[in-house]
Amino acid sequence: MAISYKSEFHLLNHDERELVRTTHYPAICEIARDDLQNTLKRLRDMRDKEKTQYRTKRRETKGTGEARGGSFPGTSDQPRRRKQVFAQALKRVNKEMERHRKFEAKAELGANARRALAMKRSAEFHRPAPGVTAHEGMSPLPSRRRRTTTHPSKIGQVSQWTKVRQAQRDARP
Repeated sequence: MAISYKSEFHLLNHDERELVRTTHYPAICEIARDDLQNTLKRLRDMRDKEKTQYRTKRRETKGTGEARGGSFPGTSDQPRRRKQVFAQALKRVNKEMERHRKFEAKAELGANARRALAMKRSAEFHRPAPGVTAHEGMSPLPSRRRRTTTHPSKIGQVSQWTKVRQAQRDARP
């Protein structure tokens, strides 16, 4: 369940309040990546501390653990709500870190694409020879048909031989 902006600040002391305030929208966009890393670590530590206090208080109320410290609030509700505040702030910081990562990845991808394009444009192109071109005009193409190996004077002789053989077959009884 989300906790409102005002009720967050009622649960926190001044230092915690300033840290959580920087995780809300307009301020979080102005934070540098290194500062986000530091904020993330501090918020995790605070959340873990509140989680431990919440579990300790819950064990005390159930009777499974001994009481420690006298200045701690009597109910386990306060540390739970403080832990929720820090968890929500962590979520916001993690989203902003992811946004930074995506932005840097896009910038790197664009730089790599520009570098690849520059390399491609500066490279020597190895193109194959163009073959027949119109520079010297048209050139005759050799025929692809098979040439006959029979001598031209023999062509009629073969036809005559076929006629004679057919006549002999027809004359048989």
